[in-house]
Amino acid sequence: MAELPPTGSTVLLRLRTWSGEIEEQGIIMPPAAANHVTMKLVNGYNISHPSEAILGCEVLAKPESATTPSSSGKPAKQKEDLPRVRIIHTGGTIASKVDYATGAVVARFEPEELLASIPELSKVARIDAVKIGNMWSDDMRPQHWNTIAKASADAFADGVAGVVVTHGTDTLAISACALSFSWAGAGNCPPGRIVFTGSQRSSDRGSSDANENLLASVYWAANGPSPNGGLGDSTVVMLHSSADDGEIAVLPGCSARKLHSTRRDAFQAINSTPLGHVHLARGGISHTLSDEYANVLANTPSRGQAPPTDFSENIRIGQLISGAHLHADMVNATAAAGYSALVIHGTGLGHLPIENPNANAPENEELGQAIGAVIKGGMPVVIANQCIHGPVNMNVYSKGRIQQELGILGQANNSSPEAVIVKCHWSLSQGRNLSQDMMQNLVGENPSSIKE
Repeated sequence: MAELPPTGSTVLLRLRTWSGEIEEQGIIMPPAAANHVTMKLVNGYNISHPSEAILGCEVLAKPESATTPSSSGKPAKQKEDLPRVRIIHTGGTIASKVDYATGAVVARFEPEELLASIPELSKVARIDAVKIGNMWSDDMRPQHWNTIAKASADAFADGVAGVVVTHGTDTLAISACALSFSWAGAGNCPPGRIVFTGSQRSSDRGSSDANENLLASVYWAANGPSPNGGLGDSTVVMLHSSADDGEIAVLPGCSARKLHSTRRDAFQAINSTPLGHVHLARGGISHTLSDEYANVLANTPSRGQAPPTDFSENIRIGQLISGAHLHADMVNATAAAGYSALVIHGTGLGHLPIENPNANAPENEELGQAIGAVIKGGMPVVIANQCIHGPVNMNVYSKGRIQQELGILGQANNSSPEAVIVKCHWSLSQGRNLSQDMMQNLVGENPSSIKE
């Protein structure tokens, strides 16, 4: 085997394969497994070959000193003239590897490994990373939102230009929404850019979207426009805008949602549009803003700044789904268990099965009676839209008007279901008037007009 140069070197490898000798050009990365060499190809994909398959190695470019790992495994001194960005590491697929012994994906990618694997980061920002967890996002709870909010506040107090939160994608949009309310729900704005990013495929897979997502996110955190609270820019969600490489969407953190379990472009803005895009090309990195967002930045005064607010860990929000299997005892059980509020994902414009026109479904009437009773007993009931896109409008049909007479909240809500739940939790945590907050657009989660 030919001796390999340091991580970050650009090389031309001559390799022995089953189909004969081949040549591959790319950047040397930390190996994905023992006795293997891993490198990132020019097209952005990662490949790994057994070390014994290497016949020759030509060094085309040495690694930049800013990204050459030190003996401790941490990046060496970085360029002092670049903006500072802090990566807050929580875990998830972007911070995971394939365990080649079992084939399973495990969360064990340390922040230092993330930095060492993407040499281009050295040209964008001075990076430091803090690890506040290494967990799958489906294990996230409100206490973890508070931890992320505090870590972001500590980062800004330390003088960074922006923050990138690496997070598992399954609940990434929920955490981004939570930090939107934490920082901006009371009418304020964070002092810098907060980006949530993740990946659909682990960082050492050939088809991984992790490198481009992280690189674009660090670029935005370092160079994007300063948030002013307009269009939900207090936090943003950044992942691929399509299945192809090269373009990363910048979505409002309060209205993004994961809509596909495996695609790289799984995230979309609900009832709103992207704020912009980051473009990754061989010539460099750039960004464009939507016309609407550029206009808001130019013509809307920035909000004031204040420390983030916390989510009470004592508040619990129950969730039920409207449909043929929603019954009164489920509502009663939620109230009896001491939940702080109940969010029901309604059908269509936000409807529930509470009428009995054919006189053969008494359970519908029982459901309506149970909802009315728990509301009178002091538990708020809020309707979200299980259609995802589109509004809640309980003024169109008589059923909706009956629901409003029962005291159900959520009329004219254009928020995603997740934003409704987060908003409900945040409002109750702050001791605010939930009925009034549900009708407001606090952080961009409830735009007055729906955009396709």
